Amino acid sequence: MPVTIGFDATSAVRQRAGIGRYTRELLAALARREDPTRYRLIYCSGPDGRLPTLSSRFQARPLPVTDRIANAVWHRARLPIPVQFFTGRIDLFHAPDFTAPPAPRVPTVVTIHDLAFLRRPECAYPTLRAYLEQVVPRAARRATHIIAVSEQTRRDIVELLGVPGEKVTVIPEGLSSLPRLSESEANALVRKVVAGRFILAVGTLEPRKNYPRLLEAYASLRELGWRHRLVIAGARGWMDEPIFEALRALNLTDYVSILRPDDRVLAALYRTADAFIYPSLYEGFGIPPLEALAAGTPTACSATSSLPEVVGDAALTFDPESVDGMTRALDRLLGDRTLSADLRARGPARAARFSWDKTAEATALLYSRLAHA
Repeated sequence: MPVTIGFDATSAVRQRAGIGRYTRELLAALARREDPTRYRLIYCSGPDGRLPTLSSRFQARPLPVTDRIANAVWHRARLPIPVQFFTGRIDLFHAPDFTAPPAPRVPTVVTIHDLAFLRRPECAYPTLRAYLEQVVPRAARRATHIIAVSEQTRRDIVELLGVPGEKVTVIPEGLSSLPRLSESEANALVRKVVAGRFILAVGTLEPRKNYPRLLEAYASLRELGWRHRLVIAGARGWMDEPIFEALRALNLTDYVSILRPDDRVLAALYRTADAFIYPSLYEGFGIPPLEALAAGTPTACSATSSLPEVVGDAALTFDPESVDGMTRALDRLLGDRTLSADLRARGPARAARFSWDKTAEATALLYSRLAHA
C-alpha cells in the first residue's frame, strides 16, 4: 500500500521568499518523482492564498483560518487538535517551517532552516524572538526527525537545542528555477530599471542582511573611484529604518536602487551585474549567492554560518562585520579581471551541485525510512 504523507503547505502560499520558496520548490520536485507516494496537504490560505497545481498524487485542503490563528491554536494555546482531523489517515507528517501541529501515532518531520533568533537575537523583533524561543525547542523535542538545510544548521540544532545528532539529517536546499533569458532579453529588462553598470545584492530588507555596513562599504568603493550603482533587490522587511538612515547619512540616495523585482527581472539582474555581494550576518543556507553563481556572476559573501559550505571555492568571502573587508572584496571583484573570469567559470559548476530534485530524493528517502520503521 502506498505511503501517505501529510504536509503543511502554508508557507508555500503565505511567504514569497525564503521558506516559502523552499516549500514550493520541494513540493514541485516531489511531484516530479515517479513513485506511488501520496500527499495530503493542508494550508492556511487566508483570503487570497492558493497552492499551485501539482500531480494527481497530491490532495490539498485549505483551512478556513489564517496562519496566525492556526499558530495561536496549535502553538500558543497548545490545543491538542490532531492534524489528522484535516488530513485524514496519514503515515507521516512533515512541517517545513520550524513547528508542527499535533500528529499523534505517526512519525513527524520538522525542517529547521536556521537558528538566527538564537545566534543573532538582535536581528529579530523581541516578540517574535520570544515566540520562537518557546515553540522551536519544543517542536525539536517532539519531532521524530529534523531536517537541517546545512551542516551549520545541524551543528546549531545539536549545540543550541540539545538534540542528539542522529536525530538530524542534513538535506541541502536546491537551486531555484528562475527564468532562463537570452543576453538580449536580460539587457532589455535591466535597462527598464537600472541605468549603467551595477553591483547587485539580493535579500529582504531586515537587520540580518547587514545592509547598513554594505552601504558604508559602497561609499568607500566610490571613494576609490568606482561609479557602479548599487542595486538591492528585496522586499521591505522589519526593523529596516537603519538602512534608509544610512542611505541618507552617506548621501547615497542618488546611487542606490532598492527594487522588488519579479522573477524575470531578478534573473536579468543576476545575469547582467558586474558583481554580486551577500553580506548577511547569518544564514541557514543562502539561496541568493547560489543563484548568482549559477548566473556566472563574480560573487563575494560572508565567511560565516552556512555560506562557505554553499559557495565553496567559487566566491570570495569576507568578515561581514568588517566594512574594510567588504570594500576590498568588491574592489577585487571589479578590478581583478583574472579573478573575475575565474569566478565566472567556477560559479555555474558549483551551483550545479545543488538541485531541488536531489533535495526531493533525499527527503522522500527519509519519509520512507521513517514511515516503515
